[in-house]
Amino acid sequence: MVLVLTRTYFPEGTNGKLVHEGTIICHTIELPWKDNLSQVSCIPEGEYFIEKRYSSRFGWHLEVLNVPNRSLILFHPANNALNELRGCIAPVSQHSGFGLGLQSKQAFRKLQTVVYPELDAKESILLIVQS
Repeated sequence: MVLVLTRTYFPEGTNGKLVHEGTIICHTIELPWKDNLSQVSCIPEGEYFIEKRYSSRFGWHLEVLNVPNRSLILFHPANNALNELRGCIAPVSQHSGFGLGLQSKQAFRKLQTVVYPELDAKESILLIVQS
């Protein structure tokens, strides 16, 4: 399975849309681009694989693997990139500003329904991040 995250960059945050086979799964919010600096920047554009991960904080969520000079880059719910993200990607139902979104938990559940069956069937998920 291939997911394509197409981004638009703003000083206050990064807005995107996540698409599978031409259909929008959800919108996304991230931190602004700040040269891939840990905790303050979105990740670089490129191709990454995704896998399921569990933590006590987020429960089951998704991890973006092999991000250069970064670790624990996750997909998890958040509605305000600057206040709630440290480099991760948050699915949102719609954008409400730069790096801001609405109904993130709902959007994350939608993403899970698309991705989890593939991962459970041992299929790989490729994430292409582009602008």
